[in-house]
Amino acid sequence: MTASIRLARTTQGHGTPVIAIHSSGMGARQWLRLAAHLAPDHQVILPDLLGYGGNPPWGHKDPFTLRAELDALRRLLDEVDGPAHLVGHSYGGLLALLLALEMSVRSVCLYEPVAFGVLHATGDREGLAGLASLEHNPLFLDEERGGSEAWLELFINYWNGPGAWRGLPDVTRAGFLKVGRKAFLEVRGLIHHPLPVESLATLQVPTLLMRGAASPRAAQRVVACLGRLVPNARVVTLEGAGHMGPLTHMEQVNALIAAHVTP
Repeated sequence: MTASIRLARTTQGHGTPVIAIHSSGMGARQWLRLAAHLAPDHQVILPDLLGYGGNPPWGHKDPFTLRAELDALRRLLDEVDGPAHLVGHSYGGLLALLLALEMSVRSVCLYEPVAFGVLHATGDREGLAGLASLEHNPLFLDEERGGSEAWLELFINYWNGPGAWRGLPDVTRAGFLKVGRKAFLEVRGLIHHPLPVESLATLQVPTLLMRGAASPRAAQRVVACLGRLVPNARVVTLEGAGHMGPLTHMEQVNALIAAHVTP
């Protein structure tokens, strides 16, 4: 069914296509400044993922799989003129990586993709230890409370530090609550999503992997593992940045992406 869904999207510019995929809880607006930066020479397409933005909201009882998300994005890629550059952050980074393993693309730019399966596949002790505080918390994968304010507080604080959720403006918290259930389903789907390490060797396109020096260790270790396993990968660490680097260090991240997608 989702293969037939045409995702809502924002499009700017003309030229070589770039598809930028947002992180959990955000929406296409996350990449608007990047689109403006690239639009003079690129057609930049910013999809809203299922349940976000211009798409129908995701109901509390609606079933969900990562395959559903990927199928909807595959349709989007099939609509563009020629192979696209893929950009993704966090959950969007994982989706971009999985799409690049399935389809022909020009290049890949990922900021801390939540490809936690690579930690399990490689037995990365440091990364797996960094996940333990989440995986051992009974709330984290609780079907009934997933997506609630308590769950979002756990989720946001993991990525941004203690007190981060309560420090957000009211309007920002309201935005997260609106898509909280869908964000929970994304996390439930990705946390143990298998990522066979041998498949990464087939990704032969130029790949930019970015991480923040202040990010959780699990996120940093994912990037380190991918940097070893993906041919033609370049790893860049942004000093002072955390997991939300594409927003807090927007100019640096956008400049790195622009240099990567521009011949």
